[in-house]
Amino acid sequence: MAICHRCKYYFVTWEKQTPHGCKAFGFKSLRLPALEVKLISKEDCHAFEDKFGNKTKEIISDPHRDTNHRP
Repeated sequence: MAICHRCKYYFVTWEKQTPHGCKAFGFKSLRLPALEVKLISKEDCHAFEDKFGNKTKEIISDPHRDTNHRP
C-alpha cells in the first residue's frame, strides 16, 4: 500500500474531523487517503508519487540494517 506521508499529493488539513487530504483525488478524510482508496476501490492507490523522487510505493529499507541478524 502507498505510504501517504511520502506522497506529493498528501497534505495535512489541520481540521479535527478530516485531518488528512489527497490533492490527486480531491478529498479530505479522517483516515489516511490510501486507506480510503483501498476500502472503496479494493485496490492500492494509483496516484501515489513519491515526493522525494523514489520510484517505489514502499518505504525504502535501511541499507545498513542487517537482515540476517537473529537474536
